[in-house]
Amino acid sequence: MHPAIYLFNPDYDMAMANFTPYYKAPAEIIRMAADLSVLPVWFADEGCGVKVDCLKQVELFRQQLGEVCREEEGRKMLTRVLSAVNWTDDWQSARYRPWGWTPCLIHLLRQEGVEESLLPSKEKMQQLRYLSSRQRCLEILPAFSGWDGICGEMKACSHLSEVELFIQERRQVILKAPWSGSGRGLWKVSAESWNMQLAGWASRIMKVQGVLMAEPIYDKVADFAMEFFSDERGDVRFVGYSYFDTDVHGNYKANRLWGNEAIETVLACSVSSDLLHRLRERLEEVLKKVLDGNYQGYLGVDMMVCRMEDGFRIHPCVEVNLRMNMGVLSRILYDRHVHSLSEGEYVVEHYMHNGEALAFHQRMIELYPLEWKEGKMVNGYLPLTPVQEGTRFQAYLQVRWKN
Repeated sequence: MHPAIYLFNPDYDMAMANFTPYYKAPAEIIRMAADLSVLPVWFADEGCGVKVDCLKQVELFRQQLGEVCREEEGRKMLTRVLSAVNWTDDWQSARYRPWGWTPCLIHLLRQEGVEESLLPSKEKMQQLRYLSSRQRCLEILPAFSGWDGICGEMKACSHLSEVELFIQERRQVILKAPWSGSGRGLWKVSAESWNMQLAGWASRIMKVQGVLMAEPIYDKVADFAMEFFSDERGDVRFVGYSYFDTDVHGNYKANRLWGNEAIETVLACSVSSDLLHRLRERLEEVLKKVLDGNYQGYLGVDMMVCRMEDGFRIHPCVEVNLRMNMGVLSRILYDRHVHSLSEGEYVVEHYMHNGEALAFHQRMIELYPLEWKEGKMVNGYLPLTPVQEGTRFQAYLQVRWKN
C-alpha cells in the first residue's frame, strides 16, 4: 500500500454544516487552503505525502527557510523536516489524511479517480457528522455534574418558544448552530437585543439543522483545550493542552507555545491542578464511550476558565473539534521544535491586501533572527508556510527566551 497523503482542507466545519457533495467553499477559504497547503509537513508522518496547491510553493518555501535559517543547526533541522515527506500537486489514488473528512472532499477525490475502497462510506460520514455536532456536548457535560469547580450549562432548543424562554431566564446568552465554522453560526444576544431578525435566524437554523444550542454567557478569563487521540481500537488518550487566544467574536487568533506544565501552572492560578488531572482522565472515559470506535485521529475539547460569584470554575466542554486542529498542531510544534527554555506564539494571520504578508515576513526576518540550541528554536521568527506578493494567509512561529 502506498504511503498516505496529508491534505489541509480548512472548509471542514462549514462543509459539515452544509453536508452535500456539491458544497463550494467561500473564495476566502479557498485562498486559505491554497496559501497554507504546505502546513501538514509539520505534523505528517515520515515517508507520507503532502498535497500542495502548487509545487512552486515548495521550492519558494525551501528558499525562504534557507534565508531565515542562517545557522547550520537550524538548516539541518529544517532540511530534515522538508525532506521527510513526498510533495505532490497531483490528485492521486491514495489513502488521504485530510484535516477532516467531508462529503464534498470525498466527491472531489472520487472525481479525481481515487478508489472507492480508500474513501469513507456514506454511513461513516453520517456517523462523523452526528459525532461532530455541538449537541454531543450534552452527552459529555453530565459526566461532571456535581463536581466542585465546574460550570457549564447548555440546552438544545427545537422550538422558538424554548429559545425565547431560555433568553428571558438567563438574560445574556449565546446561540449556536449545531454545525458551523469557528466563530460562525454564533450569536450573542440579550433579552433586550432579541428581535425579529434574530428570531428568523434561529428559526432557520432549527428548520435546517434540527435544533439550536443555547447557553449562558460566562465571564471568561482563559481559553484552553485538552487534546486527545482516538486510535483504531477505540481507545482515547490525552496528548496535551493547548492555550489559545480568540477575538471578541470567538474567532481563533493564536496559540501560546508553552509546555504542558507551563499551561497547568498558568491555569493553576485560578483552578487546581488536581481538578485538571481528574477532568482529563474522566474525559478519556467519556469520549471513548461517546465515540464508540467510530472516529480515529486527533480531536480537541475546548474549555474555559470562568469567573463566578464564588471564585473560578472550568467549563469542561464548550465544543468538541472532531478533526485535526490548530491546538494539536501548536502542541506538536512546541514539543518537536521549540526548546524548553523558550516560549512564544503560533499564529495564523489573515492579510487584507497583496504585499502585506511579504512586507511583514521581511520585517520579521530582520527584527527577530532565528537562534538555535540543541537543534531547537530558542529565539526568533519562523515562517511555517511560504509567503509571496499575493499571500493572504500565513502561519508562523515567534519564539523568545523565557523571562
